Amino acid sequence: MKTLENQTLLYDIDCPLCQVYTSAFIKVEMLDQNGRKSYNQMSEEEQVFVDIKRASNEIALIDNKNKTVIYGIDSLLKVIGFSFPWIEKIGNIKPFKYLLKKLYSFISYNRKVIIPSKKKEKQPLQCVPDFNYKYRFLFIGFATLVTTIVLYNYSALFTSLPKANIFRELLIALGQLFFQSIFILKLKKETIVNYAGNLMTVTLMGSLLLLPALLVQSIYNMPQTVLLIWFSLTALIMFMEHFRRIKILQLPTYLCVTWVIYRIIILLLILNF
Repeated sequence: MKTLENQTLLYDIDCPLCQVYTSAFIKVEMLDQNGRKSYNQMSEEEQVFVDIKRASNEIALIDNKNKTVIYGIDSLLKVIGFSFPWIEKIGNIKPFKYLLKKLYSFISYNRKVIIPSKKKEKQPLQCVPDFNYKYRFLFIGFATLVTTIVLYNYSALFTSLPKANIFRELLIALGQLFFQSIFILKLKKETIVNYAGNLMTVTLMGSLLLLPALLVQSIYNMPQTVLLIWFSLTALIMFMEHFRRIKILQLPTYLCVTWVIYRIIILLLILNF
């Protein structure tokens, strides 16, 4: 593995994903031991030539020798491409570059709802991405789509329930957004959308937890009781994660109660119609 020297990535210390991949670059020696540092440790000299606002949205790679900076997917392609030039060449082909930039932005602008972090005391430099409605709604749409597909397939495994309907699962997924939003309508629009993103992250997490059961069921026909227990444990984990996020976001705890009430209402409707 070739080491890209005299280069430093400015990463978001509150983003576990950012911590993992930047530390991995150093461990596999793609970057030297000084190849990363947290955004809030940026020196005054670096703040002169680094676009601080852009660096909070797109990870910045500083060339310490020439005092130049590149951002986002260009930073990652340069680091990886130094060891694997073919990856950089493919990544710089226009259609691929376009898709990579969109994917990077999708993850970067939503990283605080994918893995939220506790609010800290104000510091001179905080690596907080801009609030981007387009990418937030795209994330909510993505989570809704995955949830709908997984729940449709999972509910189809229960012979005692009414026949599964994908449109029904879509309405259930979207319905929780509107139901929960009713109880926080007085809050700022940005706060409501931010909560919606966290809510759908919890829902998406629950869907992913159901995937192993679907995989096992495709190989071995599990008893319905086991499937029900699996679903119940998943719901419990989701409740705990939702409660944790409510505390981090400093939102009213009654949202956890309404979260449960919504699911009880939906269950009663499914059983009676």
